Amino acid sequence: MTSKNLEEAIKTKGNPVEMLRNSQAGPNVYPGVPPEYTNWRDEQRAWQETCILFNQSYHMADLLVEGPDAFKMLNYIGINSFKNFTVDKAKQFVPVTPDGYVIGDVILFYLAENKFNLVGRIPTLNWIMYQAEIGKWDVKVELDERTAMRSDGKRKSYRFQIQGPNAMAAMEKALGKKPPELKFFNMTTVEIAGKKVGALRHGMAGQPGFELYGPWEDYEAVHTALVKAGEEFGLKLVGGRAYSSNTLESGWIPSPLPAVYSGDSLKEYREWLPGSSYEANASIGGSFVSDKIEDYYFTPWDLSYGAFVKFDHDFIGKEALEEKSKADHRKKVTLALDSQDVMKCIGSQLEKGERAKFMEFPSAVYSMHPFDRVMAGDNVAGVSTWVGYSSNERCMLTLAVLDAKYAEPGTEVTFIWGEENGGTTKPTVEPHTQAAIKATVSPVPYSEVARTSYADVEGWRSKN
Repeated sequence: MTSKNLEEAIKTKGNPVEMLRNSQAGPNVYPGVPPEYTNWRDEQRAWQETCILFNQSYHMADLLVEGPDAFKMLNYIGINSFKNFTVDKAKQFVPVTPDGYVIGDVILFYLAENKFNLVGRIPTLNWIMYQAEIGKWDVKVELDERTAMRSDGKRKSYRFQIQGPNAMAAMEKALGKKPPELKFFNMTTVEIAGKKVGALRHGMAGQPGFELYGPWEDYEAVHTALVKAGEEFGLKLVGGRAYSSNTLESGWIPSPLPAVYSGDSLKEYREWLPGSSYEANASIGGSFVSDKIEDYYFTPWDLSYGAFVKFDHDFIGKEALEEKSKADHRKKVTLALDSQDVMKCIGSQLEKGERAKFMEFPSAVYSMHPFDRVMAGDNVAGVSTWVGYSSNERCMLTLAVLDAKYAEPGTEVTFIWGEENGGTTKPTVEPHTQAAIKATVSPVPYSEVARTSYADVEGWRSKN
């Protein structure tokens, strides 16, 4: 029986950690596209060597916010400064709770005066809709849910992303002229197959590219034109399996747990979130275990969003972040897992007796929010939040958040794979034995191309 709201769901289970660790939900799925168009190894290779077309039309939600107070409201909700933020620009938008913990992040598109679109995972959009409802803001919000959550399956708009070394050549072919020269996260309008298309200068693994969007009725025409234009440049379509592994090379942690499960200041919000919400049905997996849900929360600095925190405006969580800014911060890193230890885990599947947790390829994530323990000797160094295989790097990688003293590249740590006591009751977890895998702390982004190409971009991918 579904609980009335998130608060009731937590009370029924007695502890939010218990609720989330034994949730029956597996990892997020990517609807609308096949798992593979060719094979995930070649699809991974294409974003580094030729070019790819991501189809993001199905799995991300959109929230339109417009009205006289739209700018002011969003500025109040986010940690980001809106100074010099103007029409035809975008930014990674990060809201936090009153206690200064991250709810999530989305891309904020400044479409027109007092008209914005926010694109990404639903927890952040839920928070914005709640603030619009309870605040005295003159705004209107309209949610375009991801396909899996819609009874009719129809979206209002499509969203594609073309990137890779040959992306600009493919774009030139599709446009019939050179692509517009835009700075990163700037937008314009172009024409493809006779259709007006919104274009955001973007890229996910350090390679040049555009995010392209427009009304759903133009989907087929624009998609067909892009595929045809990319044929001579080695363009490959990317399926759901490869898509979820791209983040291992780009360094973006895609699934921070929304920090809304505790705190008196958020009780009314938990009562507002229905029992059918993402937050009430999310899952936590992995070897990191704590009875305190707060140990699963992240600050902006944990996720390398410290550069986004600007105290030039009033915003939710400002006082808490002013205090946190004075403390030592954990660091986001990549862990390169020891290949021999990984092969022992895989080999255990082919032997009688105890076996390690099965490792899926290319993404080994088996819950919506992975949390695996990282050890430095007998000390907990931090947590790993995403794990999988990069065919480009020939290595199993994880994205982790470590105490600063363990975060220097080259440091050797141990990644604990699998859950304690044989595993939780999630259907994605089979009986297994935990395995200790040696790992080397490495830069983030792991891809050298990503690190160098974003050197002049303010934010988490910058060298600075």
